[in-house]
Parts: sequence; C-alpha cells; structure tokens
Amino acid sequence: MPIVLTRIDNRLIHGQVAVSWCSEVNANLIVVVDDKVCGDKTQQLLLDMAAPHGVGTRYFSIEEAIKKLPKAGPNQNIFLIVRDVSIIIKLIEGGIPIKEVNVGNMHFKEGKKQISSAISVDEEDIKAFKKLGEMGIKCEAKRVPTENGTDMMKLIKEAE
Repeated sequence: MPIVLTRIDNRLIHGQVAVSWCSEVNANLIVVVDDKVCGDKTQQLLLDMAAPHGVGTRYFSIEEAIKKLPKAGPNQNIFLIVRDVSIIIKLIEGGIPIKEVNVGNMHFKEGKKQISSAISVDEEDIKAFKKLGEMGIKCEAKRVPTENGTDMMKLIKEAE
C-alpha cells in the first residue's frame, strides 16, 4: 500500500491538489477519508470533476479506510486526503502507515487562531499536531510543491 502523500486540506480535492500534487508524487489514486463525503454521491461527483484525467478516486469513511487501504495493490500510488488532523491520528491508530503529513488548508472559523495564511487551528488541532509529533510523524505546512515547507510545530510554537 504505497501512500505517496498524506494531506490535510478541508477543501479535499480541488484544482491545486489534483494537478500540482498528483503530478509531483506520481499518484494514480486519490483516496478521500471523510465520514460525510463517503455517503454523499453528489459531493463525490463534484470532487471527481477536479481529479486529473487518469487518476482514480475513492471515498471512504475512517473505518472503511482502515479496512481497505492495507489491501491496496502495489501499483496503486495513493494520495490520501483528509479534512481534519484528528482523522490522521485515527488512521495511524488503526494501523495505516503514515510517516509524514502535508498540511495544505485549514480554514479559519470562529474559535480558531490563524497561524499561517492558509492554516487556522483550535486547541483540539494543536493537541492533535502535538500528538503526531510525539508519534514521530513529520507535519509540514506546504500549500503547493514549489513552496518551501514550514514545520507545523514551529508555526504552533510561534502562535502560542
């Protein structure tokens, strides 16, 4: 099960993700892990329109992802996208081998603090990123492949 990129982006699949990152990591399958989207065919059709030609898409609940991802074939280069950092922890705790996380977009909303131009976090997000750090998972804020990445713990420390 080669996961070539794991990304947090609350927009899930969109032009920037689909084109830039898929080509950068040679992904041939985008797997969105989201308990709401996995049951919403209309949302899936909209997201499919943003996927590059020749790149497949799958939509799994967290539970489905934990069961199905280990069964992926060796020729599947998986680009894993989630909306929220807490999902990453659940996947890892479920046995999915994630070593690095790319943090793209975490929109601002009430109760969140903006720590970069594209990332806003609340206390639960901060706890989750700290837990990932304790687990040895590298988390890097990087919107596009050509951008210099920034360590998430550095951004969090600067904001505290």
